[in-house]
Amino acid sequence: MSRSGKYFRNCNENVAGGSFANQGLDERSNSLVHEIVQLTKLGSEPHKGLSKVLPGKPKVPVSPVKMLAGREGNYSGRGRFSSADNCHILSRYLPVNGPTVVDKMKSSAYVSQFSQDGSLFVAGFQGSHVRIYNVDRGWKVQKDIRAKSLRWTITDTSLSPDQRFLVYASISPIVHIVNIGSAGTESLANITEIHEGLVFSAGGDDDDDYSFGIFSVKFSTDGRELVAASSDGSIYVYDLEGNRLSLRIPAHTSDVNSVCFADDTGHLIYSGSDDNLCKVWDRRCFVTNGKAAGVMMGHLEGITFIDSRGDGRYFISNGKDQAIKLWDIRKMSSYIAYNPGHRSRDWDYRWMEYPDNARDLKHPHDQSLSTYKGHQVLRTLIRCYFSPVSSTGQKYIYTGSSDNSVYIYDLVSGAQAGRLAFHEEPVRDCSWHPYYPMIVTSGWDGVIANWEFPGANGKTVPSKRNRRRRRPIYI
Repeated sequence: MSRSGKYFRNCNENVAGGSFANQGLDERSNSLVHEIVQLTKLGSEPHKGLSKVLPGKPKVPVSPVKMLAGREGNYSGRGRFSSADNCHILSRYLPVNGPTVVDKMKSSAYVSQFSQDGSLFVAGFQGSHVRIYNVDRGWKVQKDIRAKSLRWTITDTSLSPDQRFLVYASISPIVHIVNIGSAGTESLANITEIHEGLVFSAGGDDDDDYSFGIFSVKFSTDGRELVAASSDGSIYVYDLEGNRLSLRIPAHTSDVNSVCFADDTGHLIYSGSDDNLCKVWDRRCFVTNGKAAGVMMGHLEGITFIDSRGDGRYFISNGKDQAIKLWDIRKMSSYIAYNPGHRSRDWDYRWMEYPDNARDLKHPHDQSLSTYKGHQVLRTLIRCYFSPVSSTGQKYIYTGSSDNSVYIYDLVSGAQAGRLAFHEEPVRDCSWHPYYPMIVTSGWDGVIANWEFPGANGKTVPSKRNRRRRRPIYI
């Protein structure tokens, strides 16, 4: 049985109300005290034997020299490094050097992500472009896609697990799918290649359909389904094999800005909305009871993005209350105890600064485990992520920011571990390579920038650039 299955054995059972107090945080030390601390240590701390190479009390972090000596002396009893040992070494070398400019477009970059194996990098721009770069071939443009029926901007993209197909979304109920395995570099919608439209509305394949827009779209792990978040407060699941919409969930009372599968099973879905709530959906139960499996309260403003840890248990969310929150779905409630709604109807994150008197406000029934602050979530739907499991053991959380930077936080302590400052405009999205110490950032200045650990080859550009004012654009 999957981990997620253990929590939802009976669809007729109400989930535990959970504790409304933020029990994951040690008020004295301001550090996280929870099971996820042990999970993080198991994934990113070295074997105890490797920390005892020299006399004295073992200390963490352990230097690579000591770990190499310990491996040669077989202090761990394995004769080799474990995945946690490898993560301990790699997680010390944060990719903060540079950056080098991968590309510079005339329109704002909205989305960017590495493929699962890190060989490809996808970036979506406001000017109808989606570019796929071949990382292993020196960032050569492998596919230059010109989008069809673009409404304002590319809101999201997703690569299929086998890296054969890409879907892109816009402010439209039609998501387009492209075969990226074809030989040609240029992909002009329905001119050089077919960009098939996947209809998420009941109105049919109509390019003039403005009924709602798609803000977030993701492939399932098996590549057979898509899950999408929309501006009509709904979550949609699309069956690619049947070429049909298989499920619509009226999920929230406002825009659903982000959605993702909780784990590889595809049974659980996380969603975040402008109604300030994160929700958990069990597809096995929704058909019979039509309700969310649980609700997570804690944000005071709308949620801009959600990222799953991939274990069907933990996820993080970025909020317009200028905070990232860490959640454990075992603490979710079956009802909304209290939702403060919008702090002020006069405040709009798209063109106003967050009020100083609201920065220290707390939700009276905050169910999150921990809160991370320092970055800015203004002007656009800023995205956040767990750092890669293979190279860091998911030891960090990182996020874009409207102050033109990327912030890296230590998941356990909450301390700021790094800040990448280079762009001239907000950094809406960023992506950490799944195996190498490399982060690529994409900004509204149209720049795709590559950050690596100090010592990486390649000419770098100055870390500070002359700031210039540009006409603001919003979404």
